[in-house]
Amino acid sequence: MEQTKQYEYVDLGLPSGLKWAKCNIGAKKETDYGYYFKWGEITPYTDYTWADYKYCNGSCTTMTKYCTDSLNGTVDNKTKFEVEDDAARANIGGDWRMPTQTEIQELLENTENEWVEDFNGSGVNGRKFSSKINGNSIFIPAAGIC
Repeated sequence: MEQTKQYEYVDLGLPSGLKWAKCNIGAKKETDYGYYFKWGEITPYTDYTWADYKYCNGSCTTMTKYCTDSLNGTVDNKTKFEVEDDAARANIGGDWRMPTQTEIQELLENTENEWVEDFNGSGVNGRKFSSKINGNSIFIPAAGIC
């Protein structure tokens, strides 16, 4: 796992004081997609199937961890990753961790966000979040969804 790169962060002046990474896990710059992870797993992957997902029994309705809806499996109401399941902690180290749903909501409420095509001439599309508080911003490339 990658734990040698010192990741930079951006202070968006959020009420919680949380700072956001300048780029995705595994990315060398903000326009790189970085690695893909299955929810609650720490090893990057290239192909997603329910059959090999660690926290289910083969389908999207048999989740065994990080489940908040009984239609998706066994409810445990975990909404924050345990340390051993946090891709940021495992791949970057230090105090880095994945944001919670509440922290993502804080980001949305305290920034202006816009869809950007060809960010800074990079050819990469994505969403730019600019702080309403201090004007600092982060760019999250549209890397897809599985």
